[in-house]
Amino acid sequence: MARRYASRAGYRGAVLITEIFDRAGIDGRLHAVDVDTGLDVGLRADDQVVIASVFKILLVLEFARQAVAGQLDPTERILVRTGDRLGGWGVAGCADDVELSLRDLAYFAMSVSDNTAADLLMRRVGPDVVPLLAAELGLTRTRVVGGPRQLLESMFADVDARDAAEFAQLFATLPEERIRALRAFDPKHTTSSTAREITRLLTLIWRDEAGPPAACAMVRDLMARQLHWTRLPSGFPPGVRVAAKTGTLPGLHIEAGVVEYPDGGRYAIAVFARTSGLNPRQIDVDLAMGAAARAAAEALRQM
Repeated sequence: MARRYASRAGYRGAVLITEIFDRAGIDGRLHAVDVDTGLDVGLRADDQVVIASVFKILLVLEFARQAVAGQLDPTERILVRTGDRLGGWGVAGCADDVELSLRDLAYFAMSVSDNTAADLLMRRVGPDVVPLLAAELGLTRTRVVGGPRQLLESMFADVDARDAAEFAQLFATLPEERIRALRAFDPKHTTSSTAREITRLLTLIWRDEAGPPAACAMVRDLMARQLHWTRLPSGFPPGVRVAAKTGTLPGLHIEAGVVEYPDGGRYAIAVFARTSGLNPRQIDVDLAMGAAARAAAEALRQM
């Protein structure tokens, strides 16, 4: 917290956020910004961090921009075959081939963080275009290194696994320090950003400045349909609307989103939590992330 805060409320908010993280045993980073005024509060907000599935916000934004521009048809059908499945939530659990539209792939990628859906969507919009979008939006610290498939392939290669089954067997035997040494956990070698840049991305989307208004609205709607509720949403009372996207790897718990109060206040918040062990009681970490997000939003509301 070695920085000057714009107000006493900002300082108190940062202190409270630190206390929340410490009680939960979290090494945390956080940035929150008032979407309309630009006032902010943060804790290590400029550290380069792994963003995992939070990158799907950029991916779906690129899809939405191409759809609005007429460069692709959002109703185009995609057949998801056995070889396309990457594991995790969504269509990876289906026993048979599944046919979906591109916009339904976007829905599954955002609502349940479906890695297979995100991988297929990235192939369709163009894997080289997403990093270019980050650069266009001025996100100079945001690094996109492929999609979910490339992430998994790097993890397989790092443990000399030939396939997912062999990886699962090997991964279960690895000591913690070996796991944390994988490229997927190193911001210099995987998709990464900073908490401040992620809230800038969200601010641009909520202000219709990340592309055509219709494309930004599409992303906002999809983020509001996320089914995970124990992180950012857990910190806020009924009546506060939360639209967010999670990211998770062993020992890394991430969420970024925008909270909207009934009085019109809008706050973009990104929380990155690294736990001391790889298998903490996840609900405790999630609730601490929600509490920290609430503390940040309340600090901004008092500025």
